[in-house]
Amino acid sequence: MAQLNWGMIGGGEGSQIGPAHRLGALADGHFKMAAGALDHRADVGREYAQRLGIAADRAYGDWREMLEGERNREDRVDLVTVATPNATHFEITKAFLEAGFHVLCEKPMTVTVEEGEEIVRIAAKTGKVCAVNYCYSAYPMIRQARAMVRAGEIGHVRLVVTNFSHGHHGDAADADNPRVRWRYDPAMAGVSGQFADCGIHAMHMASFICDDQVEKLSADFASTIASRVLEDDAMVNFRMSKGTVGRLWTSSVAIGRQHGFDIQVFGETGGFRWASEQPNQLVYTPVGGRTQIMEKGEAGLYDEAKRLSRVAIAHPEGFPLAVANIYCDLADAIAVQRAMVCQPPQMGRGQWQRCIAPWLRPKRAARGWMPDRRCSARP
Repeated sequence: MAQLNWGMIGGGEGSQIGPAHRLGALADGHFKMAAGALDHRADVGREYAQRLGIAADRAYGDWREMLEGERNREDRVDLVTVATPNATHFEITKAFLEAGFHVLCEKPMTVTVEEGEEIVRIAAKTGKVCAVNYCYSAYPMIRQARAMVRAGEIGHVRLVVTNFSHGHHGDAADADNPRVRWRYDPAMAGVSGQFADCGIHAMHMASFICDDQVEKLSADFASTIASRVLEDDAMVNFRMSKGTVGRLWTSSVAIGRQHGFDIQVFGETGGFRWASEQPNQLVYTPVGGRTQIMEKGEAGLYDEAKRLSRVAIAHPEGFPLAVANIYCDLADAIAVQRAMVCQPPQMGRGQWQRCIAPWLRPKRAARGWMPDRRCSARP
């Protein structure tokens, strides 16, 4: 596979997610970092890009400059990663898709249902890959879990319970910290705070492992720190199209919890659980049998898990290599498209906006089950 040119927007020095993207994109040699607009401060972004090895003429001051600079180059970037504040995702992603670039956008893809649906239409029209970085779904043992469900190893999935809850925004005295404050500011984060930041990972994971779609839901959003406009805690009950019952909790004020992302899946003939703080293990219990700990790298795993494992059993790979697995998927999708075998998979479809939007609108009157056609997007 020929090496692809990669460019990044946002994710500058000191950012939380930028290093994971750079480590991930470059880990397997599928991409080389060719261009970037890494900071909202033009001079700072250009200087940092050059320190990372980007040529001066491709170290851009902002995304518009990058779009114009790359558009007509023979060696232009193949894939653009958008890692900017939520409210900017739509404009940037739309512009680069329309210019014929593949795009990996940080979650949430957009901040409204309508914007998300427009991105899906543009991606379909241009035939370009448009993906969202639900990177936790790329851990090898998550791919193993999904393969087990698809193979019928636990029978029909009756119940899925997932949460992504931490306590790192639980200090009211720190609520005005700019690195925290923007997440609860509608002008920057959009219509959702904690759910758009973490809860969507949990919802995507439930859909991904169960290979199913959310059909209806009931939700309760709360802002437990008075200065916050958007929610810092949410509980969502949902039903999936094949009858699976779902429970989801997400919070940023659960002091004592660290990363706090885990999922349990219970079927007719077995169940399993996975936690992001022990990502190399999948704990599996067949009905009437003993609980087993399945390890990344062990013999007998499905090919979907083996494909994304680089080092021997008992050696952790960690979060940056989960991100790297997303880039492996993208490189494969781009290669398929270039070979004109089939259309690439559209990996980001705005599912969270379609499902949660009814609960984020003004005048929330009812608190019952909400069926909605917008819950029909596939994971």
